Amino acid sequence: MTPPAAAPKVTGADWRDVPVAPIVLMLGGESFIAGRAMENLRRKLRDTHADLEVTTLDASSYQAGTLTEITSPSLFGEPKFVEVSQLATMNDDFLLDALSYLSDPQPDVVVGLAHGGGNRGKKLLDALRASGAPVVECKEIKRDTDKADFVSGEFTAARRRIDRQAIGALVAAVGASLAELAAACSQLIADSTGTVTAELVDKYYGGRVEATAFKVADAALAGNGPLALSTLRHALSTGVDPVPLVAALAMKMRALAKVHSARGSSAQLARDLGMAPWQVDAARRDARGWTSEALVRAIQVLAEADAQVKGASRDPVYAVERAVTVIATSVRR
Repeated sequence: MTPPAAAPKVTGADWRDVPVAPIVLMLGGESFIAGRAMENLRRKLRDTHADLEVTTLDASSYQAGTLTEITSPSLFGEPKFVEVSQLATMNDDFLLDALSYLSDPQPDVVVGLAHGGGNRGKKLLDALRASGAPVVECKEIKRDTDKADFVSGEFTAARRRIDRQAIGALVAAVGASLAELAAACSQLIADSTGTVTAELVDKYYGGRVEATAFKVADAALAGNGPLALSTLRHALSTGVDPVPLVAALAMKMRALAKVHSARGSSAQLARDLGMAPWQVDAARRDARGWTSEALVRAIQVLAEADAQVKGASRDPVYAVERAVTVIATSVRR
């Protein structure tokens, strides 16, 4: 399993296909991605070396000399993989030993390092970059556009298709947690054949709180007051809290406001506004029935509802019902 003695410089290595090198750095605050990257590297090594010896280390509670000890050649010469976590809180002993090891990595050993971000161990990070060690960027995924890209990547990796509306529905339903989003992708891939559609996503995840909230918001922004209110009352009767309902309305309204007076293609606006193309298309459809005055009024009532459902009112249910009613009746149909 001897990696190249001097690995070529790699920037922005793909976490789904981590390159094998004497030392690999997973850098960034998205712990789920860092974990998947480490898992993918381990799987790649085990695919070629069934006798792979795996050792885990915590850099924050590291004891001096441990890295040298576990990377030393074994009696039977088994290949080794050392997984090191908590580099963002590494102690001084680990920093010194890691810098020493970097200058003379052992053959048949791969060391995977996970650093969650920050300045701790900057000297080591700089030395790793200078050495040409592969760096897997594990930036936090917060924007819906990034979550949509994640979903698309999961299906592409599985050689499956998912349509744009289905991606949007899936992000809306389970996008609060990247781990849940990944699990949902895996379930849809395993349980279905052909292209995954929005209808299939709704069948699996339409009952989620997030999905219900977006159904209310979609109906309200389309001017369908009866559907919006009936969906809202059903959600409230089944125990859905008013807070995520108002949050979904606000998210949809912000997207609508962004595109209301914007000009350009969906792709161009997606880049300029930090949205996915499908989000731009959906917001543009909603925006057709809105005047600037109605938009201002809706944003004001949402701001009031947000404060009321978070404690400023004794009747948060009335606050969200009023917001839905004002929004739905503001649309020109």
